[in-house]
Amino acid sequence: MTANYRVEKKGDGLEGTYEKLLADTQVREYVELADEAMASIGYTEHGFRHVSLVAENAGRILQTLGFPEDEVESARIAGLLHDIGNLVSREVHPQIGAVLAHPIMMRFGLDAHQVGTILGAIGNHEEEGGVPFNAVNAALIIADKADVHRSRVRDYQPELEDIHDDVNYACVEASLEIDSTEKTITLNLTIDTEIATLMEYFEIFTSRMVVSREAAEYLGAQFRLVINGTLLS
Repeated sequence: MTANYRVEKKGDGLEGTYEKLLADTQVREYVELADEAMASIGYTEHGFRHVSLVAENAGRILQTLGFPEDEVESARIAGLLHDIGNLVSREVHPQIGAVLAHPIMMRFGLDAHQVGTILGAIGNHEEEGGVPFNAVNAALIIADKADVHRSRVRDYQPELEDIHDDVNYACVEASLEIDSTEKTITLNLTIDTEIATLMEYFEIFTSRMVVSREAAEYLGAQFRLVINGTLLS
């Protein structure tokens, strides 16, 4: 399904809101607490490195593909706030995050349409049950699932044989490329196969790549995965 989704600018627009949220004390505390909660249960980094990268990439996807600036800014905001639900519980954290994000965005004066769009994106960004249904949501899904890198591993201990840590630590380089002419979104990964095999990568990331492909199609683009210089999808 290809989106023909475009929203006219409402209210005073969103320009600069992402930067204000990034500097907001409550937002920063929520992101830090969420990451601390993930550390306590042995999950990879979900702090400012992750959410900032997701925010920038989500906005860049829509900007490069020619979506309106309010949607670009909405994607950045959604990226920044998408994981704050982890401070309450890892289970259903997207839906919890949407509830927590609502009063924050109202405090910054976003109108109902803008808030609703971002809440929908946050609440449906995981591959389990997440279905791309607006442009902001689709961009957030791709940007989130594209963050695979060894810098996300907090304390790599190969003897533990944790496949999630192995696969993330094996990824020594990652980049997300968007081509507005060819309408492609390409995730380029360089993986050290001495640490994790390609089969192990697909064992845990297949569902993420499937939902990324669906999200790209919603945006009228094709998702491609390139690992160690080989096009795999």
